[in-house]
Amino acid sequence: MFSSFSSFSIPFAVSRFLGGNPGSAIDIKSVDIHDVETQHEKRARTLKHLLKLNHANHAIVYHDLEFHNHIPHILGSAYLLGGSSEHLNEIYEKESKELEPWTDSPGEVSTYDWRDYLGDRRSILCSSPYVNKAEDIRYQRAYVDFFEDQLVLNGYDWKKVISTYLFEGKEPLINCLVAGLGHPLIHLGYAYEISSREIAMEALGLATTSYNFFHNYLDEPSYSKPSTYSISSPLEILQRVSEDKRFDNLFDHQGADNIEPLFKSHEAAVLEHWNAWQLPNPKKQFQESQEAAVALLVATHESGSSKAYDFFLVHLLTTSHAVRILLPFIPAKFHVALVKQWWLLTLAVYIAQVRPKINVKIVTGYDLKGKDWGWVDKQAIEGQWALDAHYVKGLRAMKEAANTWGDSEQFYLKAACRLGGEFDGWGGFGPLDEGGRRESAYGH
Repeated sequence: MFSSFSSFSIPFAVSRFLGGNPGSAIDIKSVDIHDVETQHEKRARTLKHLLKLNHANHAIVYHDLEFHNHIPHILGSAYLLGGSSEHLNEIYEKESKELEPWTDSPGEVSTYDWRDYLGDRRSILCSSPYVNKAEDIRYQRAYVDFFEDQLVLNGYDWKKVISTYLFEGKEPLINCLVAGLGHPLIHLGYAYEISSREIAMEALGLATTSYNFFHNYLDEPSYSKPSTYSISSPLEILQRVSEDKRFDNLFDHQGADNIEPLFKSHEAAVLEHWNAWQLPNPKKQFQESQEAAVALLVATHESGSSKAYDFFLVHLLTTSHAVRILLPFIPAKFHVALVKQWWLLTLAVYIAQVRPKINVKIVTGYDLKGKDWGWVDKQAIEGQWALDAHYVKGLRAMKEAANTWGDSEQFYLKAACRLGGEFDGWGGFGPLDEGGRRESAYGH
């Protein structure tokens, strides 16, 4: 699974990176879609009602735009893993305590000016001192209202609204779904997986309010150019990144607030590694990227370590899962571009988290001791951390990757069992000399 891959000396053309070439389609089957709007069993009804309740009452971003509303993510994951109606209600009660109500926007958004309010002047998590956070947050309600108005005008066909506002135009919104630590991408994945128009409109709201500088690297062809080297294995590139002395001593702490300074000071170095990833067989390379996403979370955590699993690295796994969900539904010309967009976020987060060592043997050498996916499911919906959104999403992402690609070497199962059994809160926050442990992370 993790043998070395051959390097390629001839870089692919820009169109191969950004879409437009029919050969760049990544042909994978859709996951099972669960249309909770039309299902009548109790669990589905409970999920539908809780999603609508959350949509009506709670903002999608809160706490000065630093934290995201994860209710659709954990409810969707728990439902798909078999969680009972009672468990879904328990999740909602816990998560909703941390959320904030909608606030009115200073004005409406229309078809004529909806792009004028995009958050492209903000940093990925609003860390920039030049941003008026209080002013910016008020437009999330206006955007969601706008997209819901479009939903009515399109006969409640939410996929048509998605198509119009996500895929069309000179700089389509799909090219910036990894902004906001990938939450627009994650949200959109759940919209498709449980066929929820409420989640879909929220996803568009997140895409517009999170919009930032990341879109430039996808929209502007000049950023996609030959690198100093070329490799098809993302793990091999991450190894090179870990040894790249240009990133030494950049930060005195971990956290997503390192991402914008990283691009301001070391953009060329980041893009060198971004462009180094070649996709001669996009489906195969996407599979390898999912393996890398798992390794980044689980294979960077030493057994018995006092440090917690990295909160920001889990987002690379859950965004990869979202890409897997979306590929069968989006136009083929965006397939490779979306995977490359995930890769850019991955490089940024890995460097921002000061490039932890990736030791795949931590996963491959794990002793299952009879554990199976049934055990993993039980941890996710009945275990100590069954109310932690990122823990549950991470376990389910690994299970779906195993379903997608097969798991003959039990790599995904071993990784899921290791996380499921060893997890004790999230870390990766703050100064490097602190464990940065959190019992549960509502934010981001």
